[in-house]
Amino acid sequence: MNYYTELKNILDSHESFTITSHVNPDADAICSEIACFLLLERMNKKVKIINHSPTPDNLKFLDQNDYVELYEPGKHDDYIMNSEVILFLDLNGIGRTKSMENILRKSGAKKICIDHHQEPENCFDLMLVETDAAATGEILYDFIKSTNITEIDYQIALQLYSAIMTDTGSFRYERTSPKIHAIAGELLEKGVNPTDVYDKIYNQTDLNNLRLLGKAISGINTALNGRLAYMVITQADLRQYGAKESDVDGFVTHCMAVKNVVVGLLFLELEDGIKISFRSKGNIKVNKLAAEFGGGGHINASGARLYDKDIDTLVYNVIRQAQKYIGD
Repeated sequence: MNYYTELKNILDSHESFTITSHVNPDADAICSEIACFLLLERMNKKVKIINHSPTPDNLKFLDQNDYVELYEPGKHDDYIMNSEVILFLDLNGIGRTKSMENILRKSGAKKICIDHHQEPENCFDLMLVETDAAATGEILYDFIKSTNITEIDYQIALQLYSAIMTDTGSFRYERTSPKIHAIAGELLEKGVNPTDVYDKIYNQTDLNNLRLLGKAISGINTALNGRLAYMVITQADLRQYGAKESDVDGFVTHCMAVKNVVVGLLFLELEDGIKISFRSKGNIKVNKLAAEFGGGGHINASGARLYDKDIDTLVYNVIRQAQKYIGD
């Protein structure tokens, strides 16, 4: 029995489900959740999407029916405890659910991980983890097509296309394969408008956020003979422009636009710690660099979150450790 068949059997044979994803969800997380919700709803299952973090403003058009609920212990703990199955989408460790971690671990529900990140936590009853996939949305597409569990209509196609488009960097990252383009073409045939999706996700930015981006770009520095570029955003910067953590998603990619740069870093100062975003080109494994600071992710795109650290010292230490991955 392959994993797709096993997952289908679990969905068929259980009645109540909780769907969740990682802190500060991106489009792949949100859209994969909603695609699963729609699938289970059509199967007449009892299902809720419950997240630690609110949905970013630029993704709310994908959830016009407010399927995604923000976690409240008094409102959701009983539901989670009574769920027969918990689906963890686009994350490889329960700790990434933050405030929900304890109740999710405590629940006796069958726990299923559907993800494309490396080195998943060994705590799931079923792991449908495909590290070669460009997005969790791609895995869900393959699952639906392989099992014929439901039709991919416009509603599901919109979610899957948005997940894949964003996690491939608008079809420009290394995992953008002929297969991905074929999938995207099929989803567009269901009525998805690629211009409209791109515009709503990327071209509806608050003016203050653009100003914050401008400041971040103007503050880009390079190191290691121009092979590494990094930017630092402080709490003072966030307050000045009325921004929040999710507003800086994607800023790190501008570091990668600097000529000769092969590693880009973003250091974001939070109220309770520091978030680092890592990006790289080619075979430079920034997931290994991130792991040295308690993080992880993909070979070319990873992250870490640290607490009780001085940001200047952390910048110095990360760049110093990056030397061995970049080389001379």
